[in-house]
Amino acid sequence: MERPHRFVTEEPHIPFELDVLYEDERIIVVDKPHFLATMPRGMWYRETALIRLREQYGEPDIIPAHRLDRMTAGVLVFVRDKACRGAYQMLFQNKQAVKVYECLAPCKPVMRPRYGIVTRLESPRSFPLLRRSHITKIRGVMAAYEEPGVVNAETLIERGELISDNPMMCRYTLHPRTGKTHQLRVHMNSLGLPIMGDDFYPRIETRSYDDFSRPLALVARTLMFTDPITGERREYVSRLSL
Repeated sequence: MERPHRFVTEEPHIPFELDVLYEDERIIVVDKPHFLATMPRGMWYRETALIRLREQYGEPDIIPAHRLDRMTAGVLVFVRDKACRGAYQMLFQNKQAVKVYECLAPCKPVMRPRYGIVTRLESPRSFPLLRRSHITKIRGVMAAYEEPGVVNAETLIERGELISDNPMMCRYTLHPRTGKTHQLRVHMNSLGLPIMGDDFYPRIETRSYDDFSRPLALVARTLMFTDPITGERREYVSRLSL
């Protein structure tokens, strides 16, 4: 049974639209902007993707099929048909959806990480590479961290073009093979390539809740899956810029 959320009377308005990429009688696929949480947590209630959608459609039974971090933008799926909730949620829990992310990060050489494994897939070229490590996230602690242990996080990382207005930054394409909390941010930082605008890695920076001046340059660009109800092959692409 879903627990009622605490109503917050004062929370900063997040001045970014929640665009709908696709909808049918079962699901709604949105392009979540940076700074908008997927669902209520902490001080955020009305300024979340879930509550915005429920109010916009007048459908209190809408729920997310999966989640994106508040600071990560991009493709996010919600389920509106209660009978289909389990099918879509299991699709993501069983890692049957293919996710592709894009980010901006420094173009400097890769640093040897303290823990885990880096495998060059087209040696001697540095990229693409496979980053594998053990990531731990403790509830109540803001940042995740790597430590010795059995590998539980894998990311395939490709380096793209230089950014024209910032030659120190490159575009990277990230293919997560697992879904640990903050995995992409932790893996990029461990290589000495922290994602632009990251206020957790390599160090936690305190920002005002209504400071929207430096978004995390990370977007869930593409989401692909076979619809568990219809069997159709689906692909959605975020239109948000980095």
